[in-house]
Amino acid sequence: MKFVADQLAESLQTNATNPPAGAGLPLPCLARSLAKLLETARRELDSDREAAKVSLVTASSILQSEIERSSGANGSRPGALAAWQIARVRAFVEENLHSNIDARKLSAVAKLSRAHFSRSFKESFGEPPHAYVIKRRLERACHLMVTTSEPLGEIALGVGFSDQSHLCKLFRRAFGQRPSIWRRDHKTRASISMAGIGNECSITGRSDDPANTP
Repeated sequence: MKFVADQLAESLQTNATNPPAGAGLPLPCLARSLAKLLETARRELDSDREAAKVSLVTASSILQSEIERSSGANGSRPGALAAWQIARVRAFVEENLHSNIDARKLSAVAKLSRAHFSRSFKESFGEPPHAYVIKRRLERACHLMVTTSEPLGEIALGVGFSDQSHLCKLFRRAFGQRPSIWRRDHKTRASISMAGIGNECSITGRSDDPANTP
């Protein structure tokens, strides 16, 4: 999956440097790359949901970058990152949330100096690199809290925070409550929702069963 993302990013970079007349990324290349990412997500959906999610996020980023390129969004904002740089940075962040991500690494991914990258990143994303990474870590933590039963300490480490207290501090700052309370509330809502669906299906099943017909 990382190979596919890197290959597409290189294609975007090549086309940004030497764009064909009247065209962006060739449609067959774009379609093949997206198809590979979606196929990877399909295969990993049952065995590794996080890997599947990364594939889907990467595909989404690629499409968004191509839309921005086609509409001339980057051209209307001097100093912003190019479409291929946005795609590559987004993919790198999604694949490496569990590890240390700093401006030096991200600037290398975008092939820019650190100072130039930081300015261009903020112009493109509306926030500094560090704030963006923290936001994505919190969003990934929310996803894991609702979809898994992993302890908060393991979730914190898995999304790149130093420990559970680090997660709690930033979570309360962003959402105004402790992650344990947020998790309990959202899991309760999910359980109620699923119970409602189950009851509806059960009722429908009984009414449709010929054996229950008077």
